Amino acid sequence: MTRALGAGRAVVGWWTRPVPLARVAVLRVAIYLFVIYDILRLTNDVIPMAHAPELYYPTWVGRALPLPEPSLPLAHTLQIVIIVGCLVAATGVLPRLAGGVVAVAYFQWMVFSQGYGYVSHDHLALMVAVVVLPTIGRARFTDDDSSEPAGWAFRCVQVSVVATYFASAVVKWVRSGSPATWANGAVFIWAIIRRGSDLVRWTTDYPWLLIIAQWGLITIEFLSPVVLWLKGKALYLAVVTFAGFHLMTYLALGIHFLPTVVCWLAFLPLERLVPVAQRWLGRLRRRPPVPTAAR
Repeated sequence: MTRALGAGRAVVGWWTRPVPLARVAVLRVAIYLFVIYDILRLTNDVIPMAHAPELYYPTWVGRALPLPEPSLPLAHTLQIVIIVGCLVAATGVLPRLAGGVVAVAYFQWMVFSQGYGYVSHDHLALMVAVVVLPTIGRARFTDDDSSEPAGWAFRCVQVSVVATYFASAVVKWVRSGSPATWANGAVFIWAIIRRGSDLVRWTTDYPWLLIIAQWGLITIEFLSPVVLWLKGKALYLAVVTFAGFHLMTYLALGIHFLPTVVCWLAFLPLERLVPVAQRWLGRLRRRPPVPTAAR
């Protein structure tokens, strides 16, 4: 019984390890501003596709829940609500109310966006972040305190980031029959032939190089849960490794994972940016005005 209680406390402690509230304030701004960018640039198909509601076939979530069918007025309303709600929530004003409204509206927006035959799994962590951030409550850039509810919210985002990669590796395994079958296949060659840039087309002449790259990718995807227990320089190296991988795939294939990349910020000590920003703003305020030429 004692061991069970100790293990239970350890699990709860891991999920609720306190996080500085200043870190919350920085991540909150990054997430909510990115959501605005997302609905205007990345998932901006919701309004155009609302013209053809007969082609809408939602994912399982959209079918299981009593959600409305897409329509042009609803799509425009969701867009306005999300933008206004994100701007309010990013300032820290009414974080629970504004954040809750954004969570509901953005969830419906994504159900619409993913209901026309394509599901983008790079949005998993972002959707989780939008849902859990309102649970934290108030958090200011100048706060010195830490918070267990903030720790739980951040851990949820971190787990969802890692799940994006680990689940991708599992899907590769299931669809191919084994990890080795996928890693020894022609996935990268097919992708480069179809949409590769001049930066990587030459690699099709060296299939063995692409095989090594495929083994490297599926290996780091299966090992991705290790990131949840890394600290310090090892953690920063892991973040740079995954971010570098996405930069490389964008340059090589034009494929980005920006929603997931933004959520990697949940692993970093963002509160250290606050004094840097304060010093930068202080210098701007102290800068003497530029004299105007006399006429």
